[in-house]
Amino acid sequence: MKVLVLGGTRYVGRHLVRELLSAGHDVTIATRGKAPDDFQRQVRRKIVERQNPDSLSAAFGSEFYDVVVDNLAYSSDDVRFLLDAVHTNKYVMTSTASVYRDFHMNLQEAEFDAKNAPLKWCGRDQDAYDESKRQAESALLQAYPDLASVVVRFPWIFGADDYTNRLLFYVEHILNARPMNMDNGDARLAFIHSLEAGRFLAWCAESPVQGVMNASSCGTISLGEILDYAQRRMGKKAILDVCGEPAPLNGVPSFSLDTAAARQSGFTFQPISQWLYPLIDCWDEALGTA
Repeated sequence: MKVLVLGGTRYVGRHLVRELLSAGHDVTIATRGKAPDDFQRQVRRKIVERQNPDSLSAAFGSEFYDVVVDNLAYSSDDVRFLLDAVHTNKYVMTSTASVYRDFHMNLQEAEFDAKNAPLKWCGRDQDAYDESKRQAESALLQAYPDLASVVVRFPWIFGADDYTNRLLFYVEHILNARPMNMDNGDARLAFIHSLEAGRFLAWCAESPVQGVMNASSCGTISLGEILDYAQRRMGKKAILDVCGEPAPLNGVPSFSLDTAAARQSGFTFQPISQWLYPLIDCWDEALGTA
């Protein structure tokens, strides 16, 4: 199977590409050519400017791909420019739980209906991230209704290669005795590991599934539980102070994603505790406190 991946050089995209290669697929990664990758001769490469329709047409106008997996769709124009240029049987979009307007436990896919939401054509940075992602989904499902597609809504994605350092923030502040302001320690939150996110995207590409799907590790965990574990692991006490540095996940209420659609289609998610605590162990060792 010929697969085109946009955003395949780091984090979830790297794990996705590795999954596809291990399954024997012919993978092409599209990048701006500025970020290196370690796939050597295992993949084909296209140098493109994602927000330039002419660049996309020149790169993909004569190509056909069985599946396109797009980790870089941040606006309705992103979707339109790409799908007007590329020829494919199926399109898999990486989206986000941020499209839901009201966070609560057991969020279901129907709570944001991209097929019927108001659509406007716009580029990146013209709206807040959550609204831009709503527009990206709406562009796909309204302007390209006949294209087989999967929209994957992830919660926060964490892993040893997480370049956002949002979860690492808490670990480092405990380690270095730096005060932090955390206002939602009791909120129960959903997460997924970067490896599992990549594996799920590869599964969406390979399987006949279509539609909007939540994807999240089984269960939830509170930031208070994460801090308790990290404190025991490191033998240090978190300094919580309203004057401390604001924590990156402040203000987020308890929420979880209903993953019944994905599970009933055949994908099994791992429990959150199975990877999150070992991830803290990994950071502890890397930071030299073990």
